[in-house]
Amino acid sequence: MQELKRKPLFNPDGDIEVEKRRMIGGNTTNLNDFNNMKYGWVSDWYRQAMNNFWIPEEINLSQDLKDYHNLLPAERKAYDKILSFLVFLDSLQTANLPNVTDYITANEVGLCLHIQTFQECIHSQAYSYMLDTICSPEERDGILFQWRTDEHLLRRNTFIGNCYNDFVGHRDLKHLVKVLFANYILEGIYFYSGFMFFYNLSRNGKMPGSAQEIRYINRDENTHLWLFRNIILELKKEESGMFTDELVEEYKEMMREGVRQEAAWGEYVIGDDIPGLTRTMVSDYIHYLGNLRSQSLGLGELYPGFSEEPENMSWVSQYSNANMVKTDFFEARSTAYAKASALVDDL
Repeated sequence: MQELKRKPLFNPDGDIEVEKRRMIGGNTTNLNDFNNMKYGWVSDWYRQAMNNFWIPEEINLSQDLKDYHNLLPAERKAYDKILSFLVFLDSLQTANLPNVTDYITANEVGLCLHIQTFQECIHSQAYSYMLDTICSPEERDGILFQWRTDEHLLRRNTFIGNCYNDFVGHRDLKHLVKVLFANYILEGIYFYSGFMFFYNLSRNGKMPGSAQEIRYINRDENTHLWLFRNIILELKKEESGMFTDELVEEYKEMMREGVRQEAAWGEYVIGDDIPGLTRTMVSDYIHYLGNLRSQSLGLGELYPGFSEEPENMSWVSQYSNANMVKTDFFEARSTAYAKASALVDDL
């Protein structure tokens, strides 16, 4: 497959007509024009993402400092490992998003990706703040680098990491679309099941500050997921050759692999040892997420019988919805975003 051309930084001969703009492979001038956009959904996304600005240190973690050393051994193990995984994912996102942006020739979408990159940096800052508050520097460093010593965690990171590295080595359209799907899996399955663990601690009266940090991160990730969903849907229209039956099955298998890995990870770090959760609850919820993400792209059901949110996991959406976010972006758009200063923990 022909290698993609990185968009030029300066291009006075670029197209200025909006109708000629393309997600990938367009002749862009790189002019950031907020008044003329081909992809109308970008305007709402941009303003909502800007309203989401927040500062991790504004959240009080004093109770978490007390709670952390009183967690059950299984809770503390899961807290450390899941946080290590999230730290790695956001770090990888920060490094990889510019690789994607280099080939997005719709300037308004490129602006969204730049905002996402900034927000991923904020998330990394939040995790560092959490660790610096609750544990010693030695414990902190041990948690940060668990992905290098825990074989299960390393396998998790390798799956997404290799997808990203494949695009670095093969700058063609197929590998770009695959990296978009890898990003969608990361944002829509990996993050969400990780968030669920912190919400469970909070509903059991533990680590409330950590859960609040995660809720802010969750609000950002809602917009990131919506962004990549829309990019993929636009490419289905513009690059239909990348969505043949054979390739769609390949993308669906990527999502199935993501679900398999996340379910196995949930059994490993949570199992039946965490009060309020069981391996069955976690597995059912992850399979539900897999269906939700696949269906929102128009790819159909991956797992019959898991199309409805499990009743015993409805509290997860209650926590994320408490961020004053209505997550109907899978249908068309996201609504009712509030500034970070207005977010109140009323659970």
